[in-house]
Amino acid sequence: MDIVLGTLILIALTFIPALELRFSIPVGILATSLHLPFFGQVQGFSMPWWYVFIVCVLANIFLAFIFYHFLHFIVHGFLVKHWGWFARFYQKRVEKAQKKIHKHVERWGWLGLALFIAVPLPGSGVYTGGVAGYALGFSFKRFMYASIIGVVIAGIVVTLVTLGVVNVIEFF
Repeated sequence: MDIVLGTLILIALTFIPALELRFSIPVGILATSLHLPFFGQVQGFSMPWWYVFIVCVLANIFLAFIFYHFLHFIVHGFLVKHWGWFARFYQKRVEKAQKKIHKHVERWGWLGLALFIAVPLPGSGVYTGGVAGYALGFSFKRFMYASIIGVVIAGIVVTLVTLGVVNVIEFF
């Protein structure tokens, strides 16, 4: 496969909600085909691990940047401006959630969000972390710190697990 096309596909796979780099890194590194429910058969690209790591981590960090601004636009630029009832509803829910977990946010701050983003399981990651960070009132700067740290940790874990699987397969 052409390196440019492979890179573009890796970036597109990284942008899929709930999968992100937890999916794109194994697809980029592995040479075998993977059968995935709802997606069918996906052929691995067999690219160098370090290249896949860099592309997928940078794409996931860029996704965090885009997603935070997208949330801000949707919530404040559209919903709050055009639907007054939504503004009241949103403000009540956000304040209630912030009070409920205030002590945890104060204790762990952006590091807690980074660890949540880093958990290499579907359902965690930049999308869910972005919604949580935005609802908790994280500034863009704090959210990006959390995202960068979380994405790098997740990328390292997924890459190491994928390389371990490759080594086990090659051993047998």
